[in-house]
Amino acid sequence: MVATPIGNLADLTLRAVQVLSIVDWVACEDTRVTGALLRHLGLRRMLITLHAHNEARAAQQVLQQLAAGERVALLSDAGTPAISDPGARVVAAAAAAGRRVIPVPGASSVLAALSVAGDVRGEGFGFDGFLPPKGREREAALQRVLAGSGTRVLLEAPHRIELLAAALAAAAPARTVTIGRELTKQFECVATMPAAALTGWLRADADRLRGEFVLVLHAEPPPAEAAGAVDAASEHALRVLLRELPLKQAVALAAEIGGAPRNALYALALRWREAQGPSPAAQAGDT
Repeated sequence: MVATPIGNLADLTLRAVQVLSIVDWVACEDTRVTGALLRHLGLRRMLITLHAHNEARAAQQVLQQLAAGERVALLSDAGTPAISDPGARVVAAAAAAGRRVIPVPGASSVLAALSVAGDVRGEGFGFDGFLPPKGREREAALQRVLAGSGTRVLLEAPHRIELLAAALAAAAPARTVTIGRELTKQFECVATMPAAALTGWLRADADRLRGEFVLVLHAEPPPAEAAGAVDAASEHALRVLLRELPLKQAVALAAEIGGAPRNALYALALRWREAQGPSPAAQAGDT
C-alpha cells in the first residue's frame, strides 16, 4: 500500500520509490495518473486498473499475481490508498488469502491539514471524509459530524464547497474551522476562522473555490470553558495583579497571561469586590 504525492512530487518518499522500482505490477485508480508518476521516476510497470466500481474484480486479479509469486503495489491517485479511496477490499482479500500486506506511509491530506490547524483542544480526531453528495443523507451525515465536540476532518470537492460552508455556518456558526485548499500544490492555501466566516472567505477570491479541500472542525471547548469559566492559573494571576493594579488593567494582563476570557475575568473580579470590598488599588481610583 504505497502513499503517493497529494500535489508536490517531492512528497513521494524514498521508500516509495524503492518499492515501485522492485514490484512487478501496480494496481491504481487511473492508469494515466499513475503512468505519469512512473514515467517521472523512469519506471515502466504492468498496471491493473482498480477503482471504486471494479475493486472486487480487481482484487481477484491482484491475488492471482501474488499467487504467481509476483509483487504488487497498490496506489491511489493521490495520498494514502484505502482512505476515502479504493483499497480496503483488496487488503481484506489479500489478508484472507494469507498474503502479507505492507504499508508504505507518506503523504496524507488529512494529516497535513491537522498539522497546521493549531487545534489546541484536539485530542485525537474523527475522519469523516466526503459527505453524501446531496439530500437528507447529506444533512443527516453533517448532523452526526457536529453532534460530537471533538476534532473532525472532512473532505470536499470544489463544486460542493460553498454548500458545505453554508451548512456549517447555519448549524455551528461559532465552530472554529481550518480550511486547507490544494495542499502541497502551487496554490496551497490554509486559513482558520469561525464557520460563519467561511462563505465570505471563499467568495472573496474566485480562486478559493477551485481545487480540493480538507476541513478541520476544531474541538469545541468543554461546557464550563464555553460558559466563560476561569481556570485556576488565570484566577491566581488575577488575584496577584489586583493587589497592585486597577481592575481593568489587572483583567487585561491576566487575560493575556493565562488566556482566559477577559469578560469572565472581569466578572470574577467584580464578584470578589462585592464579597470582600474593593482592593487597595480600586480604592485609589479604579472604577
